[in-house]
Amino acid sequence: MRDNPIHTFFQVLGGNIPDQLSLGGFRWFEVIFYWVLLIGSFAIAYTNWRLDSTQRTGTHLSIYAMRLVSAGMWYLGTLWKLPLPISAGFKYWLENTVKYSSLGAHASIMQVFLDHIAIVQPLVYLLETALAVSLMLGIAVRLAGVVGALFILNLLIGLYNDPTEWPWTYVGIICAHGMFAAAQAGRSLGVDNLLAKRLIPGLPYDGVMARALAAAS
Repeated sequence: MRDNPIHTFFQVLGGNIPDQLSLGGFRWFEVIFYWVLLIGSFAIAYTNWRLDSTQRTGTHLSIYAMRLVSAGMWYLGTLWKLPLPISAGFKYWLENTVKYSSLGAHASIMQVFLDHIAIVQPLVYLLETALAVSLMLGIAVRLAGVVGALFILNLLIGLYNDPTEWPWTYVGIICAHGMFAAAQAGRSLGVDNLLAKRLIPGLPYDGVMARALAAAS
């Protein structure tokens, strides 16, 4: 039977894709983590829908769906950053950004990262996890959009001359995350909207954390 996106999605939910299976017993942590994010995302979307009638539009639903799909991309990307601190997959692609970079200065920076991969890989894993959480829950999405676009720009530069890559793939992802930032996509059925509309009971909206999240939304 040919695979398809729907079948693959259910495989991910059950921890049965190759990148999950390769993690052994640790895959169940990753599976539970994704389930928690997914259920949390649905709960937040429902809360927005119930409390804020302006959220009940096709536009907000569409933006929410695009956030959800993009969050899945980041989540799946974290899997081959495991095990920590060094995985064969991450090392391979980091080597390629040195080999195929379109700029000499960029290749030199990537070589420094490669030389210190045991430090860089855990940081990249945490960053991609944070981007998945941000887009899934709709929290600080404007910041996440900018960071995600810059992250993919680095890949565009680093893999530009790789004969197996199509640069426009990265351009498309950059544009998507740029639009998340420009459109404040977290305000479509996300935590960012609940913060902006002050719909979370008991939250100290004048506190430092609330102001910081509002600025990043």
